[in-house]
This record gives sequence, C-alpha cells and structure tokens, in this order.
Amino acid sequence: MSKAYIALGSNLNDPESQVQRAFLALKKIKDTSVIRTSSLYRTAPVGYDNQPDFINATAEVSTTLAPEELLQALFDIEQAFGRERPFANAPRILDLDLLWYENQTRTTDFLTLPHPRMHLRGFVLLPLAEIAPNLVLTGHGNVVKLAARFQNEGIAKLN
Repeated sequence: MSKAYIALGSNLNDPESQVQRAFLALKKIKDTSVIRTSSLYRTAPVGYDNQPDFINATAEVSTTLAPEELLQALFDIEQAFGRERPFANAPRILDLDLLWYENQTRTTDFLTLPHPRMHLRGFVLLPLAEIAPNLVLTGHGNVVKLAARFQNEGIAKLN
C-alpha cells in the first residue's frame, strides 16, 4: 500500500455538497482506502476571478493502484460529477488533483508528481497541513511552514 494525497475543489452547484460527495466517491475507488479528510475551506478563485468562491479540501488515501491508475480514477470521478474544461481555471463542479504519491516523482504528459504548483497554493497547503503536518515537499520544505505563508490570504476554514 502506498500513501497519496488528493486535492478537491468545487465552485458550482452547491460546492460544499460536491466536495462532501467527492469524499464518498473516493471511498469507492478500487484497491484504495480513504485514511483522513481535511476540513472544508472557502477560497477566492485563482487565475480567473469572474466566478464564485471555491470550496477546497484534501484527502489522504492508501492505495495499491499505480499513480497513473489513481489519477485516471480521479478523472473518472470528475467526469461522473459532470466536470467540463472549457478553459483554464474555469468554474467547475469538481476538480480532483493527485498532489503527492509516496516515494514517486515523475513527469509525463499525463502526470507530474509531486504536483508542480502545490507549494504555491494556499488552498492546497492549508487543508494538506491539517491532515499531513509532517509531510515534507522535496525542495520546498514542510507543508505546515509552507502553509503559514497563506494564513492571512483570505482562505477561511469552515465549521
């Protein structure tokens, strides 16, 4: 079994509900168990501002799937939720990103591990630091220290 971290985000069709439903969908991925999930966080959009705020979260999973198989399972969940990709950073019903996969680094046309921009995204780091405070991102440092830079960036943890 390998440990992996997944980012979840939504800003359409009751985003809090979409992320909660996505947590349940992760539990149905074959040969994969959800170990823990973060709180939900409200986040202003990044890259394309003319859209509603996002609800973001992270999940830790344990899996025997290869990273590419896990990523394909995430894409399948997005598609089942009705994800469309009309343009970069567009509003979306559900966005799932494979952030980190235990002892794996790779860059292909399909997958980059660890996620190449996760260390720059408070909406990923704050929920990730909540569930994996000891995680160290090679070349960037501990997620808690990285997340501290975003504490006052308008990302709000929901109750």
